[in-house]
Amino acid sequence: MNAHIFPGQGSQHPGMGRNLFEQFDRARELFHRADEVLDYPISEVMFHGSEEQLKQTKHTQIAMFLHGYIAHACLHREKPDMTAGHSLGEYTALAASGCLRFEDALQLVEARANAMQKCCENQESGMAAVLKFDDKTIEEICASITDEVVVPANYNSPQQLVISGSLKGLEIAIERLKAAGARRILMLNVGGAFHSPLMQAAQDELAEAIMKCPFNTPVCPVYQNVTALPTTNPDIIRKNLLDQLTHPVRWTATVCNMANDGATQFVEFGPGPTLVNLVKRTVADVTTECIGTDEP
Repeated sequence: MNAHIFPGQGSQHPGMGRNLFEQFDRARELFHRADEVLDYPISEVMFHGSEEQLKQTKHTQIAMFLHGYIAHACLHREKPDMTAGHSLGEYTALAASGCLRFEDALQLVEARANAMQKCCENQESGMAAVLKFDDKTIEEICASITDEVVVPANYNSPQQLVISGSLKGLEIAIERLKAAGARRILMLNVGGAFHSPLMQAAQDELAEAIMKCPFNTPVCPVYQNVTALPTTNPDIIRKNLLDQLTHPVRWTATVCNMANDGATQFVEFGPGPTLVNLVKRTVADVTTECIGTDEP
């Protein structure tokens, strides 16, 4: 069985998607349609924008969605038996599985990106990756900090857990983690505290758009970030998608559950092999491939 997976922010780069645009009529059609729906040339930002411009949340999320969706539309060789996406990539997975129309997904991603951008601008917050350290200890240390917000945000692999919160909260957590024996902690170049309570305002803003948007029954199970479990129920999908903004991404459990449910091939559609590298660190005896990669 094959699992199609879609990345979130992090692997974007200037020029992403230009090879697809130049090679496929379908890609050109979709990029032009995206420019029309958004009423600004996101394709120009992707093809010719600066790295700094592309790092802005309001651009990054749309660019990652478009790249993954268009790569899948143009290059997938087999229909997926199951899909999943990491953070923003969950929207791409839902669109690729037929749960969301392309235009509807694009508008939801734009609404999400703008809402999260506002949160980033209104508070001093961020994220840090803790490498090769015990998840339970990280959870306990985060829970021990009660005067600042800092929480586990991305369970990426057995050797990587990302924490999210206020800059002061992260500073305290990092100090305590190092005292507990953590050797590698990296501050991430992101705009804010994604998948934490500090995204509550973004969740509130996005709620109406998600509730109004039509969700169809996908052609295959979608494994969602909040539960790491498969579903085809549009009502459950809608609720989990909204909860995702303030809850952790359970990617390690998602990959394990997909493998336990029969996935033997994981195919990532994105500009780089971010997720397949995490898959390799999480489960054995599966094949992996990244489709759509175009070097910067």
